[in-house]
Amino acid sequence: MNNLKVFVLLAGMTAVIGMVGQAVGGQGGMLIALLITAAMNFYIYFSSSTKVMKAYKAQTITREQAPELYDIVDKLRQRAGLPMPTVGIAPQRQPNAFATGRNAEHAVVCVTRGLLDMVDPDELEGVLAHELGHIKKRDMLLQTISATLSGAVTVLARFGLYSPHQGEGRGSPLGPLLALLAPVVAMVLQFAISRTREFKADAVGAEISGKPLALASALNKMQQIAQRSPMDVPPSVAPIAQVNPLSGFRGLSRLFSTHPSTEERIARLRAIAASMVG
Repeated sequence: MNNLKVFVLLAGMTAVIGMVGQAVGGQGGMLIALLITAAMNFYIYFSSSTKVMKAYKAQTITREQAPELYDIVDKLRQRAGLPMPTVGIAPQRQPNAFATGRNAEHAVVCVTRGLLDMVDPDELEGVLAHELGHIKKRDMLLQTISATLSGAVTVLARFGLYSPHQGEGRGSPLGPLLALLAPVVAMVLQFAISRTREFKADAVGAEISGKPLALASALNKMQQIAQRSPMDVPPSVAPIAQVNPLSGFRGLSRLFSTHPSTEERIARLRAIAASMVG
C-alpha cells in the first residue's frame, strides 16, 4: 500500500473521531474532538518513544550492559544505512520486539527478555532487521499515531454512550449507535495500516539481514508462545510489536489482533528466500 492510501486511512480514522464528536455534542462536539485529536498527535510526535517504552516497562541499555545485542543492532543498522538507534530491553518473558520513535534520528529498537532467551543469533538478527526495516520505511510514528487515534476513538465512543447531552438535542439521535460502531471502524482501519506495514518490514528486514528463513523461524516461535502466554500490555500499543502480544486472549480481546497472519508472513519470507537462492 502506498503512502497516499495510508494517508487516506489515517484521514478516515480522523473522520470517525469527528463524526462521533458531532454525534455526542453537535458541531461544537466535533470541533472539540478534532482539536483534542490534533493535540494528542502533536504530543505523541515528541513523546512516542517514551510512552511506548513505558507501556512495555522497557529500559534503554548501553553496549556495556548487552554487548552482543548492541553489536548486532550496530552491524545491521550500518547495512541499512541508518544512524544508531537507542537499544532497549523489556522484562516480559514473551519473545517479541518493537521499534518506536518519531524518525530515524530518534528511533528506539527494543526486544523482550524472552526473545533474548528463546531465539538463536541468526533469528535475533532477523527480528532486529525487521525492526530496522520499520525505521527505514519510517513506520514507527505512523503506527504510534494510528494506535493513538484508535484509542481516542474508543474513549470518545465510551463518553458518547454515557453523555448527559444525548437527551438535550445537542447531539445526533444516532449518537449511541455511532459510539458503538466507531471503535470497530477504528480497529479495521488500524488493521489495514498495520497489515501492510508488517509485510513491508519483513521484506526489508530480509534484505538487511540476508536471512529471511531465520526471521521466519523466529516469527513461528514468537507466535506460538504469544498464543500460549499473552503479554500484559495495553491493547493500544499491541500493533507496534512484531507479533501480536495479545493473540493468546480469547473473546473480545482478539478484536485487537491488528497483525496479519503469521503463517502468511512466513510463506512470503520463504518465497523471498527462494528468490535469493534463484
